[in-house]
Amino acid sequence: MLASCLALPLLLPAAAARAEDAASTIALPDVVVSATGTPTPADQVASSVTVITAQDLDRAQIRTVPDALKTVPGLNVVQTGGPGGQTSVFIRGTNSNQVKVLIDGVEASDPSTPNGAFDFGQLLTADVARIEVLRGPQSGLYGSDAIGGVISVTTKKGEGPTRFTGFVEGGAFGTFNQAMGVSGATDKLSYAFNVAHFASSDTPVTPANIAPPGWPLNPNTYDNWTYSTRLDAQLSEAFALNFMARYTSSQLGFTPDIYPAPTFAGVPAAERSTSFARQFLTKGEGVWTALDGNLVSTFGISELDISRPTVGPNTSANGTYDGDRQTYYARSNLTFAPGQTLLLGLERRNESMTSSTTYTDLTASTGNTAVYGEWQAAFGERFFLALNGRNDDDDTFGSHATWRVAPALLFPETGTKLKATYGTGFKAPSLYQLYAPYYGNADLKPEESTGYDVGFEQQVFGGKASFGATYFHNDITNLISYDPATYVNINVASATTQGVETFLAMAVTDRLNLRFDYTYTQAIGYLPEDAPFGASCAPRSTTTCTLLRRPNNKFSMTADWKPIDPLTLSASLVYVSSWWDIVRFTSDTVDQPGYTVVNLAANYALNGNATVFGRVDNLLNTQYENPNGFLGTGFGAYGGVKFTY
Repeated sequence: MLASCLALPLLLPAAAARAEDAASTIALPDVVVSATGTPTPADQVASSVTVITAQDLDRAQIRTVPDALKTVPGLNVVQTGGPGGQTSVFIRGTNSNQVKVLIDGVEASDPSTPNGAFDFGQLLTADVARIEVLRGPQSGLYGSDAIGGVISVTTKKGEGPTRFTGFVEGGAFGTFNQAMGVSGATDKLSYAFNVAHFASSDTPVTPANIAPPGWPLNPNTYDNWTYSTRLDAQLSEAFALNFMARYTSSQLGFTPDIYPAPTFAGVPAAERSTSFARQFLTKGEGVWTALDGNLVSTFGISELDISRPTVGPNTSANGTYDGDRQTYYARSNLTFAPGQTLLLGLERRNESMTSSTTYTDLTASTGNTAVYGEWQAAFGERFFLALNGRNDDDDTFGSHATWRVAPALLFPETGTKLKATYGTGFKAPSLYQLYAPYYGNADLKPEESTGYDVGFEQQVFGGKASFGATYFHNDITNLISYDPATYVNINVASATTQGVETFLAMAVTDRLNLRFDYTYTQAIGYLPEDAPFGASCAPRSTTTCTLLRRPNNKFSMTADWKPIDPLTLSASLVYVSSWWDIVRFTSDTVDQPGYTVVNLAANYALNGNATVFGRVDNLLNTQYENPNGFLGTGFGAYGGVKFTY
């Protein structure tokens, strides 16, 4: 079941690592890192943050990050078909390219994509220790892309004696997955090495009604190998070195769209194309601690390198996109009085891309220098405040300042928390939007936002249950569209997104936990008279439209039950209401029907070293498309065994 700073206390990652092996493990208050950049008790954080732990992923047998995010409130996950299909995440009604994605602190978005959105489809969970989903404008700390929020993925760190872990599973759609890892720690060094393989060979993704009679409907195939390493060395009491590296190599056999003569009407291709994705992330940093631990300074460099070639018989889909990014950074966190900390940081980012397709060739680069600061304060045990600000000086469009304030007020006597945030965000134009032949515009300005939320959380029954609600509102300007006469990118549109996130979490017994989340979202776009709505809006009037792929209503339920000590049962339900979408082969908009998906999972510990498991995804075999023209994965049963030595 998903953990959250809105829910009941959780186990800290260090304490929870062996929760299933030690019944006497003590539950400690959860800690959130992404909201302030430093570990902070969740009850002192005003931001809306959902935390997904390795234990949550393991219990529900979730193998990909897109599947992990589907029950998170405020999010809509859109995937073109089954595993490996291009996957976008929309937070609180904002665009999918307005989400900052970090893996172990390394910015993971691809500089070579046309709109700069991150593709979650290649991200496996075997080496993931924690996912934090931070909602609301966050550019005051994180810079560009953080209009909707931040999704931060942390990989596993070695602890304790050497451990060997792994699993093997198989099941529907030709699925055969394996993972293996070794981790541990000495007095001076912690280490973790992981390898994961995900494979599926027969996932139906093309609806029969969009192809001519008798037309071949080829299933998707997907193969992903992910390797990761994390090393943390404490060289002295005052100095440590940290290193991480993560490499993913995948290939997706998919059906592209083609528009054959003489009618040029779109149809799914009769033969598959193959898309390759190779991503390498690495980071090395030093950490210096002084003043009895009150001053912690970090300096380092990170590198991202991505290559995405597509080959096959459908030449219009073929091409190569390559991107790279280097980031140099330094930051210091100073505790200058009890409950008072100051975070100061500096970073320099350089990024470049090349692309070669049937239609265009492009090589481009840019850079950004940023300084930021944050004051985090605790006034007694009741009032907590985070205030941050940042200035980004971009090589292309110049200087841009953002900020955020986030107060929280606790009433321990009644278990009540009041919270609010107000801040600004921006999204820099992508290299493609700036410099693409025919369509690029080097004079583009950043997309900008101002947003706030206000809410409460309430514990009852001695902390065994909690509930709450948060209202959010975002105003976004300078949205990038295109000139109807020249098709050149221009800043022309604006949007308002608003809604409510509510939750109820209950520890029904010591062995049964339930959580319910409901999100209402409204996302409206605004354009000048006679401006084009483009492919991201369904017209409401001559100047307003409904943003696509933002359902008004989303409900999720998760349950964890341990009827006997060796057995753990988990269930999840996700309901998504209808939304406006675009027809796969045309520019027409369509009111896409909603859907409900139910998943079940069971884990049975044979002994302290081996566990057998099984799960059923999409128990009701719901037939749905998200997005239009791409089938969601149907009923599937899976099983396997995992081990720990």
